[in-house]
Amino acid sequence: MIVTTDNGLKVRVLAFANGTFRVTVARDPGDAPASLMVVESADGSPDFRTEDHVAVLGTASSSASVGLSDGKLRVFDPAGHILLEENPEARRLLPVEIEGQDWLAIRSQFNRGTDEGLYGLGQHQNRQMNYNGEDVELAQHNMDIAIPYLLSTRGYGILWDNNSITRLGNPEPYGKLGIDWKADYYLGEELVVSRHEKSIDYRYIRDQKNWPAKALSAVEAATTGQNTQGNAVQTQRVVWTGRYVPATGGNHKFRLYSSSYVKVFAGGKEVLSRWRQNWNPWYHNFDLVLEAGKPVDLRIEWEPNQGYIALFHADPLPEQDRRSVSFASEAAKAIDYYVVPGDDMDALVAGYRRLTGKAPMMPRWAYGFWQSRQRYETQEQLVGVLKQYRNAGIPIDSVVQDWFYWPEEKWGCHCFDPVRFPDPQAMVDDVHALNGRIMISVWPKFYPTTRNGKELADKGYLYPRPLAAGQKDWVGPGYANTFYDPYAAEARDIYFRQMRQGLVETGFDAWWMDATEPDWHSNLSVEERAYQMTSPATGVPGPAIFNSYPLVHAAGVAEGLRAAQPDRRPFILTRSGFGGIQRASAALWSGDVAARWNDLRDQISAGANLSISGVPNWTHDIGGFAVEARYSQEDPQAMPEWRELYTRWFQFGAFSPLFRSHGEYPYRETPIVAKGDPAMLESLTYYDALRYRLLPYIYTMAAGTHFDDGTMMRPLVMDFRADRTVWSIDDEYMFGPAFLVAPVTEFEARERRVYLPAGSDWYDTASGKRLRGGQVVTAGAPRERMPLFVRSGSLVPMGPAVQWSGENLQGPITLHIFPGADGTFTLYEDQGTDMGYERGEFARTQFRWNDTDRTLTIGARQGSYPGMRRTRKIGIVVHDGARGTAVLDQQPARWLDYSGDELELEL
Repeated sequence: MIVTTDNGLKVRVLAFANGTFRVTVARDPGDAPASLMVVESADGSPDFRTEDHVAVLGTASSSASVGLSDGKLRVFDPAGHILLEENPEARRLLPVEIEGQDWLAIRSQFNRGTDEGLYGLGQHQNRQMNYNGEDVELAQHNMDIAIPYLLSTRGYGILWDNNSITRLGNPEPYGKLGIDWKADYYLGEELVVSRHEKSIDYRYIRDQKNWPAKALSAVEAATTGQNTQGNAVQTQRVVWTGRYVPATGGNHKFRLYSSSYVKVFAGGKEVLSRWRQNWNPWYHNFDLVLEAGKPVDLRIEWEPNQGYIALFHADPLPEQDRRSVSFASEAAKAIDYYVVPGDDMDALVAGYRRLTGKAPMMPRWAYGFWQSRQRYETQEQLVGVLKQYRNAGIPIDSVVQDWFYWPEEKWGCHCFDPVRFPDPQAMVDDVHALNGRIMISVWPKFYPTTRNGKELADKGYLYPRPLAAGQKDWVGPGYANTFYDPYAAEARDIYFRQMRQGLVETGFDAWWMDATEPDWHSNLSVEERAYQMTSPATGVPGPAIFNSYPLVHAAGVAEGLRAAQPDRRPFILTRSGFGGIQRASAALWSGDVAARWNDLRDQISAGANLSISGVPNWTHDIGGFAVEARYSQEDPQAMPEWRELYTRWFQFGAFSPLFRSHGEYPYRETPIVAKGDPAMLESLTYYDALRYRLLPYIYTMAAGTHFDDGTMMRPLVMDFRADRTVWSIDDEYMFGPAFLVAPVTEFEARERRVYLPAGSDWYDTASGKRLRGGQVVTAGAPRERMPLFVRSGSLVPMGPAVQWSGENLQGPITLHIFPGADGTFTLYEDQGTDMGYERGEFARTQFRWNDTDRTLTIGARQGSYPGMRRTRKIGIVVHDGARGTAVLDQQPARWLDYSGDELELEL
């Protein structure tokens, strides 16, 4: 239906068969461009009627009404309860000019004053779980992934179909905190400059010109040619002090953009302490509840080390607006979004994937352990790492060749330095001979002097503006560079052909697509990034497509791989993503995060919200990518903390969708990182081996992400929505249906508080004790073990101890049963690497536990696949909730031979 409002706007509502609605608001809804995210068209057969000054479109599972006068949208569930209610007064479509073209800045607001829980939106690094009352900026960055899908505990999701920078919550960007700052600049202990500044703003490269010359270190002076009057002291420090007098009372929100070491104090109390590598600054949020007219003294202490910093602030919003659902985007042709109804969070994920594409199955080996390093410098080094694991008897499936395997001056050649990698084919063959897989880094970046770069440039498919700006990268003397433009089909075809000829035909197994934001140049302003992103192939200005590059690029590579290797499952790991990225056989990782405890904690909510956004395969750099000098220089006093941080991160990694170690020095290979620490080596090896024993459970979950639109890493709200306590818990999650994971994120913590959600009993895997839900318990957490609980009613299949995912593939299964509720688990199995699952070549075996009768039924096997064995051994472990032993290490008291026919056992 289309409703024309009193002011001439048209509100178009299209219905889908599952009850989803597409809503478009514009002078002409036909102005909305073709979606990059959405691949399905409206296919519903709704009823239409008018009543009480509204037009209504109804389906069996939802209805939408639009006010005939003001265009106000309401969406209802089948019982007539309001899911979504628009505030038409906040709606805006403001004309803006971008590079001489007419665009609109848009906003829509819903559910003012709401108390619902809000989740999704991709990956963000500010420890935000429930977004109600929060502000989130969707803008691709090294560590931030923009997916404009929001899920609500009310039973709906909103897919905001816009490719530009978008803000949820406060529709306006934060402003610099403009007060009278006293700024004291030190070199060593000497105060060299003291001055007053209106704001703290060294945010980007372009802002460094404002640095006082007398406060430059000798290194910076030599770089810039400025004179420091002979002062050779290298250590810098800046202290800003100022008094802020708020005009309005309430919750004031602050965002500190920073790198290096920084602390923030308010009223003498420390409210923030962070470190981040200097080439990769990012935001840290903090809130202050302030009274109108009552001053607060602020102090910021920073060690620049040639870093970046800026402080931003937003006044409190009215409570009705603070607690609302508001989307605002910088560039559009229309307001365009989809409302997805669903009975639970899983249904909302399924509705999102119906719109944006199914998640294909990843190969089984992808769920084993991955070892990476920044970077292996020779093929001998890479193969040697895999041999080291095999010789030590530590399970592993994949090794990774990171960037710069090519000759220095040939980035984008998709070729190898003949000195360091004299025989790439032999390298790949050697990895395969060791029962391993190899992933290789491939960027969308090119030196224009390369043959590949020239071919793309000749067709108009290289971005010219980075070259015109004279930007050079960090390699050797620095080289002019740019990225290819994937927005034309021919450009994507050329890119993949070049990649196929240089790399695919060599036999690599997986593709690491780095810097896909795209990351033109570290620490450019957002405006400069957007300007350089204007598509030469299509003429669309950069601000209008700012967030979409990783989707278009990954989709092109995935299509190429499927055509070149039609019976092989692609595996792509990309640093950034967008709505629909899951259909491109793409996993995501959290970027170049820092190796600090607070960064480890931040990964939990980042991964959980990304997962509920519809992207099932996610990972992170175990140990954090970038490390402080005290670790990289192996300060003896710091190394115990480094070993403990890595151990805790590794434990978290074992219960993440993908299990992958990567980072800068110190090296992360298990035999190296744990050298001289037998207890650490035991812990890392234990969790590695446990991951492999859990592969039957994990691979079944992975299959569920395709067949059932499932989610592996699950915010607690997905399974316990009725328990409001879990809505904001940001440091626990469910790993599939059975495991409650509670990572330890504090140094020297040997216990932690864990909330056990109501509605279930829980088994402590360390002690075997059964505990009631709805309570906080203090869980033991020795350095070598992480708190882990299993939900009552769970059935957990485990396999034998193996060294890689394909070893003893159909070996004996140990089924762990956790009484306290009825339960089912349907084991999924297939060939593991081919596309047979699309042809129905897979087998399922259902296990059913009747808690009242204490009977286990093993159903008749359904289906088959090439090479499947007809019989296998199954061991049974029934946990009684009283034993004082680690439950996952208990051995079966009973074994049986299962041949595919239904069995019923009394236990």
